Amino acid sequence: MSDAMLLNVLLFLPLGAAALLAFVRGNANAVRITTTAAMAVQFVIAMVLYSHFDGAVPGLQAATSVPWIAEWGVSYAIGLDGVNILLVLLTAFLGPLVILGAWTAIEKDVALFHVNVLLLQFAMMGAFLSQDLFLFYVFWEAMLIPMFLIIGIWGGARRSYATVKFVLYTAFGSILMLAAVIYLVWSLQQAGGVASFAFADLLQARLPLDVQITLLAAFALSFAIKVPMVPLHTWLPDAHVEAPTPGSVILAGVLLKMGTYGFMKLGFPLFPDATRLFTPVLMSLSVVSIVYGACLALVQQDIKKIIAYSSISHLGYVMLGLLSLDLAGIQGAVIQMVSHGLVAAGLFLLVGMVYERGHTRELSAYGGLARQIPVFGVFFIVFTLASVGLPTTSGFTGEFLVLLGAFTAAWPQHLDGVHLPLILSVTAVTGVVLGALYMLRFALTFVFGPEKAPHGPLTDLTLREKTVLGILTVSIFALGLFPDSALRKTELAAKTYQQLVSTSRLPNDAK
Repeated sequence: MSDAMLLNVLLFLPLGAAALLAFVRGNANAVRITTTAAMAVQFVIAMVLYSHFDGAVPGLQAATSVPWIAEWGVSYAIGLDGVNILLVLLTAFLGPLVILGAWTAIEKDVALFHVNVLLLQFAMMGAFLSQDLFLFYVFWEAMLIPMFLIIGIWGGARRSYATVKFVLYTAFGSILMLAAVIYLVWSLQQAGGVASFAFADLLQARLPLDVQITLLAAFALSFAIKVPMVPLHTWLPDAHVEAPTPGSVILAGVLLKMGTYGFMKLGFPLFPDATRLFTPVLMSLSVVSIVYGACLALVQQDIKKIIAYSSISHLGYVMLGLLSLDLAGIQGAVIQMVSHGLVAAGLFLLVGMVYERGHTRELSAYGGLARQIPVFGVFFIVFTLASVGLPTTSGFTGEFLVLLGAFTAAWPQHLDGVHLPLILSVTAVTGVVLGALYMLRFALTFVFGPEKAPHGPLTDLTLREKTVLGILTVSIFALGLFPDSALRKTELAAKTYQQLVSTSRLPNDAK
């Protein structure tokens, strides 16, 4: 089977598995086993495609492109490149772990829940693989439906409020992006006489600066909501707190990366002149997200909210790396996306596991867990240290490269009298310090201190839970100690992104 066929199987496998659940929907364990098996097969396919992917070859690999709505210039176009390869692998990797890690967390409408998880997996994978803007937008919107249902049906007491807020924020940004997509394609048709939604064609478009500014604003608003960046972040804590454990893991592990991926794949390369013009503003918002998210995490008493606000801070580093336009910073941003997906997934799984035992997420209700459930305590400390960027973990690799790239890009500007980038880079370092403060405060209260737990003594992790967390732990250290493979896969794509955003594409008569 060719790589192109494998990639199509990778994409559509969750749909096939969702259909298969109709035959086993009466048996909850059969539903879980079928879903896990399908996700595991998807991960194996992703690993095969990852091993075949050559980072030194420009352009798409394992690509498929067939006309879909020919008169509109729409194609079913998917493929792998250095921007999406690691995120595709991350999505496939987390799939079976989400189901295994929260095996007993869902007891109501088990089949319907797993159908929604599979549909969400299909939509997320499709968004990453799409090479046609119309197809990308379809998958982008499709992700909203299963996540809405996952939170709205299986969420907590305030799930209705959380889902409405999530939908309103996302829909508002998406509507503006749709208008921008239509205008962008219309502009390309007016200039060249041919309508096309293909990324490769849109990246050749030359637009006046005022048009670039307007379109970038529309795309950036939609992507910034998904990241989320301050001040568009307020939907995230509510969604995380009310979502069931698998929903939180998917949301933090993969869904938030849609925003940063959108900026890297589309927002900044499509409108390079507007991007460079607004880089100081966007970089400032990124650093505000880093510091403000960390400060908010520092004062939370709900353990889910601590991790939710930490996500805002960590993804601020991704944005900082992308905006630095330095090769190390760009690659660090990609590594940070993957690292945050692994670490946040582990932390939310741990929170879900202790919630199943204690039935509360109040930090003050727990203490001394290292003595009560020592295996849980060990895993919690490992993921805590990865979150604060301890050397040898993936968190260190991503944050170090981002900060290195930010300083490398800022220093020459500082010497030329432009001091803001250096000030922002220095300020971003305080996020590392604040991250250590809120996570170590969390660990000190949660794992150490006087022993206490709601509803009597807690039971330690089961073999299933240990296996899931052990796999995530190995992956975190593997990416932290041996990042060479990932960096080689993404280097050429990072250079291409750097060139696209650094090169003006104003109309010839406007230069």
